[in-house]
Amino acid sequence: MQTANIFTMQLILGYIAWALCFRKYAWPRLRAMDRVEAHRAIATLHSFRFVGLVFIVPGVVGSQLPNSFAVFAAYADLATAVLALLALLTVRVKSVFWFFVVAFNVVGAADFLLDYYHAVRANLPMVAGQLGAAYVIPTLVVPMLMITHIAAFHMLRRPSVTSEDSAGVVPTH
Repeated sequence: MQTANIFTMQLILGYIAWALCFRKYAWPRLRAMDRVEAHRAIATLHSFRFVGLVFIVPGVVGSQLPNSFAVFAAYADLATAVLALLALLTVRVKSVFWFFVVAFNVVGAADFLLDYYHAVRANLPMVAGQLGAAYVIPTLVVPMLMITHIAAFHMLRRPSVTSEDSAGVVPTH
């Protein structure tokens, strides 16, 4: 099987496996949480995106990894991590917290979409071996993180919990 086919298959299977896992285990818990706590949990995951800087570390990735993919992916991951960390650090100031929650989700989701664009333009699947030890990031980590961005956007549309809701009264819709 060609490298490009293996890489593509692993990426697709990563999304399927994480979607099934997320739907069964994470989504019910996140939906049951207070909005702030649910977004803190997602922000905590994304605060580790600084690991994406590995795409520009010689010796970890191959010298033939396309720069058009690697540099953008590395720095956009870092930006997302910093925004997620700022969300976590500002949780007591709700307006600032919500600003950073929206910011890290918009920047992070845009990063992945643009990474896919850059990867296709640079024909990354054909040289996926150049990812070296970082191969696991796009095939295993990115699908999970993208699914959490989708969940976060969905939860951002959820109405705020009122004092009646927290007292056990079920809201009517």
